[in-house]
This record gives sequence, C-alpha cells and structure tokens, in this order.
Amino acid sequence: MSLTDEQGSVTPSQAAFHEDVELSGHIIDSLLLPKVLDEITSLGGEYQSHEIRIGHNRHDPSYVRLTVSAPTEPCLEIILRTIGQHGAVPVQHHDCRLEPADMNGAFPEGFYATTNEPTEVRLAGHWIGVDRQEMDCGIAVDSATKRARCVAMVDVQRGDLIVVGRLGMRVSPVGRDLDRKHSFGFMNSTVSSEKPKNVTVREIAELMRRAAQGSEKILVVAGPAVIHTGSRELLSWLIRNNFVHVLFAGNALATHDIEQSFFGTSLGISIQHGDTTEEGHEHHLRSINRVRRLGGIRQAVEQGLLTSGIMYECLQHNVPFVLAGSIRDDGPLPDVITDSLVAQTQMRELVQGVTFCLMIATTLHSIAVGNLLPAWVKTVCVDINPATVTKLSDRGSFQTIGLVTDVEPFLRILVQELGGLT
Repeated sequence: MSLTDEQGSVTPSQAAFHEDVELSGHIIDSLLLPKVLDEITSLGGEYQSHEIRIGHNRHDPSYVRLTVSAPTEPCLEIILRTIGQHGAVPVQHHDCRLEPADMNGAFPEGFYATTNEPTEVRLAGHWIGVDRQEMDCGIAVDSATKRARCVAMVDVQRGDLIVVGRLGMRVSPVGRDLDRKHSFGFMNSTVSSEKPKNVTVREIAELMRRAAQGSEKILVVAGPAVIHTGSRELLSWLIRNNFVHVLFAGNALATHDIEQSFFGTSLGISIQHGDTTEEGHEHHLRSINRVRRLGGIRQAVEQGLLTSGIMYECLQHNVPFVLAGSIRDDGPLPDVITDSLVAQTQMRELVQGVTFCLMIATTLHSIAVGNLLPAWVKTVCVDINPATVTKLSDRGSFQTIGLVTDVEPFLRILVQELGGLT
C-alpha cells in the first residue's frame, strides 16, 4: 500500500542513495507520520511506502515501513538523522558505534547529540534504555554493565565510550497522552492570555494532589516576583502541605523572602501597605549581610532569627533547594552557588525522578531547568510575559504548557483548589 501526497504517489529516484526505515507507535494521532514525511520532502528527499498498518482503536499502535532516498549521501544522512528524532529507525538494525573520548571535557567528533525524549542504544544486538535523559548531551556507554547514560560535555572523562553517529540509536517520541481529557491534552500548542485559566489551574492542582499523595516528585522553579507580588505566603503554604519537593531559585528570591521576614518589605516596598519605606532600598543588602554574618540561611533559622517565609519552610520541611547565582547578584547569600557548573550539577541530581515541574515568573531559570528535564515531565510555566513560554518551546521543551497571567492570582487559585484559603 503506497502513501501519497498532494501530487499523488511519491517514487524515489532510481539513482538516489536510499535506506529503509520503520516507524511505529501512535504515529497517526500524534501526527508523527505526516511530520516525518514532511521532513523528508522539505530536506530534499523522497519516500515510498512498502507497508502500513493503522491501529483500529485509540490505544492500538500503527506501523509504517518506508524507503527514504536522496540525491546525495550527505543529504540522506541529514534526513535520516532528522527523522530519527521522530522515531524513524533503519530496518537493518546496527549496533551503536562507540569511540573513546580522547580528552576530558569534550566529545569525539561526530558524537550523537541527545534530545529530551526517551532514547535507546543498540548494544551487542540488544536495545538498552539511556538513563538520565537530557537534551544537548552525549551518550556514554559502559560495555561491562551494559548501561548507557546521558553525559554533559563538561563531565566527559578521557576514555569514556561515547556514541558516535546515528546508527544503533532509537528515539521514542513522547506522544499525546490518550487518557488526557482536560487542559494537558489540548493546550500545549500556542501561548495565549485568553485560555481558560481556571480549567488549567484545576488540572494542575489535580496533578499536584496526586503527586503529594503518592511517590511522585514536584519541582518548583520560582523568581523574585513571587515575593514582590505578595505571593510569598501562598508558596509557603504549598511547601508546608507537601506540594513542593524541590525548589530551584536564585539569590533574588531568597534575599527578598528574607527581607520580608526581617523588614516587612520587598525591594524596600512595604508588602502590607504598598508604600516605600525610609531607607527601604537598603533592606535587601542589610538582610544579606545579616545572614552572611551568621554563616547561612540554615544558621539564621537555627538561631531563631529567621522564623517565616519560603526558605524557612524549606528548611523546616526538609525540601532541598538550589540557589543558582547570577553576575548581577548582590552579596550574595552564603547559600547561593556562584559557580554555574556546580549549580548545574546539583540541579541535574535533584531533577532525577521529578514528574511535575511548575515554573513561576523566572525566564532564565525556567529555560535553564527546561533544558535539564526529560520530555515526559509535565511542565507548566506561569509568567506575565508570553515570550518566556515561547522561548521554552523554541528551545525544545515542547511539553511545556504556558499560562500568561500574574503570579499572585495564579497561586491564589491553585492554593484554593488544593484546599487552602477556605
């Protein structure tokens, strides 16, 4: 049975370089098949179908086998590499090609660059899953243990066996969840301020409720706007009630959180009255200085100086956090990790096992964390600026659902849905 496009049957050129590939799974309803066919033709290739089986029910997988051809070998390689990211693999299976790293901190030339989608490598005739899936990494293989893992460029050690080329690689694209009936099923394409927020927040609350009651793990990435908008107590409530299991932020969120505890202000503005306060512009510096004199946030809590707020609740409820530094930081607080590679490493460790990520009003941190998360982690980004969510999607975090709204009303509705503020 042949597939056709708008011009009719597509037949590969007899003089072309070609290779047979197969694609299986929910390739129809997730639109993977038309995406693959479009990639082939837009990159200068042609295709011919040899076998196609379409599932009868929503949960039945489909299958197609194609011959992909191109006028030159380099063109064919580009096409095969591109459609491979959508799950198309050669019919003639090959083991992956391994090459030892010849130096620390760099891959061999031609290394396989990972995506955030589930990936397998073929080793000694068997497909094995890749651990610690992350985009923009390489894959290191331990031949003795038959294990494969994503490895960041900076973490490569001389002698590591690194996957080179596309042969022996298989990607399983994360398709549409067939059981979704609400916002997570239909709202992950465009970013708009006109989406029905209450419906989406209700779905987010249900996901967080299930995670808190089971063995799942919720990551919150938050910016200082949480404090500036008067939302600190709402996020503190989420931490106290087991709806936050890991927190990523920067110096600013922790500083202004502590400033509110010490002075009742954020950036010198009274949280209670909204007015500027005398010498309020110094409050964040005095807060940082006071904590530095004690040695850190934990010491401030243990000595009874810090008795409220987000950082206080994290320490009281054993919620691990990473405060990643920035070149513009004042101070910073002693707990801030100023070496970005060290911060990256700690964040990589803490995202393991995360099943849901909530990003709130922080563009750079959201994009950074999005790069660390595998595609199967449900991700919600809340920001008043639609460009924040757009940038996340543009950089490969396609699973992100965006809500364009202010922080405070979002968190207030979320806490209400979870049983707070009754």
